[in-house]
Amino acid sequence: MLRAFAALVLLSALACRPYDNYEPLVDQSGLLPAAQFGRMGREQAELVAIGRSLAAWRMTGDSASIIEQATHAACFARRLPDVETVDADPQGYRLTVRFKSGWRAAALPVPDGVEPAATPGLPALLPAPRNCT
Repeated sequence: MLRAFAALVLLSALACRPYDNYEPLVDQSGLLPAAQFGRMGREQAELVAIGRSLAAWRMTGDSASIIEQATHAACFARRLPDVETVDADPQGYRLTVRFKSGWRAAALPVPDGVEPAATPGLPALLPAPRNCT
């Protein structure tokens, strides 16, 4: 009886899913490649650059680093001329961006190794806002 209980406890501990949702979120398989999506228009290029900035500042998994990552990416997004508002969701690894045209989109991390500012079709960046360091 004791062995069966120990086996049940061990089995339930091994069956628990990990809570790290970053890896499934950044998996780009089955999606339109970021470089191709960025060529569809100026705002699409800006959204890809914001996603690349989220992935570029990937830090450790602790809360402070995740919040710092989202803050850096939100500051980068505010430097783009067509971005009106940026709402950060650090725990969800995403930013909700509203453009001046009215288009709202979620920017997810794009870990393709391209620097955010090197995204083709990206307009010139504005100076950093005062509240961004």
